[in-house]
Amino acid sequence: MTPIDGPRLAPRDGQPPRKLVIFLHGYGSNGDDLIGLGQHWAPALPHVQWVSPNAPEAVPGAPNGYQWFPISNLDPDRIEAGAAIAGPIIDRFIDQELARYRLTEADLVLCGFSQGTMLSLQAGLRRERPLAGILGYSGALPGGPKLKQEMRSKPPVMLIHGDQDPVLPLGFMFDALENLAAAGHGAQWHISQGLPHSIGQDGLEIGAHFLKTALSGGYR
Repeated sequence: MTPIDGPRLAPRDGQPPRKLVIFLHGYGSNGDDLIGLGQHWAPALPHVQWVSPNAPEAVPGAPNGYQWFPISNLDPDRIEAGAAIAGPIIDRFIDQELARYRLTEADLVLCGFSQGTMLSLQAGLRRERPLAGILGYSGALPGGPKLKQEMRSKPPVMLIHGDQDPVLPLGFMFDALENLAAAGHGAQWHISQGLPHSIGQDGLEIGAHFLKTALSGGYR
């Protein structure tokens, strides 16, 4: 498997990390895009190590743009197949980072945007031990109908989506919620009014609250 890595932001308190957030960026972006979220949230979470790896594949024609898997359209079967291939890459990276910082799944939140949300859900719901949480912006759930058979743990999930998203329309969030429920799990969710394929101020604030609660064990 192709090794991945990217920008890192050490805990602001100068101590060894007590918690970990791994960002998974969207299609055609890179780790620098989401590490800024860590900079925004770090003052309220000074004990957290932030890591934002670049996806393993370059996007043709997109300088410094990467993809977790090729995606030319929103065909659910192609999304499911791509996520199934990329999922083990995320899984191995999680193992590597937990070992690096001597932490456990209960200390980790996966935070994704768009295609990164797909991979956060793909990998996070299939870990044998539950993560502290999964925070997903503007994404989708790959292989939803098969989730009941494949889900191995039930970490807390927060999904946030703009109602004016032209890239992954809001219906993808509702589809994810329905399939999570059908699999015997669930999620918190929020709709950002008037927001396209992006993260709004309300989403930042809700995400900060979710991270604080999840990393403190408040959802367990």
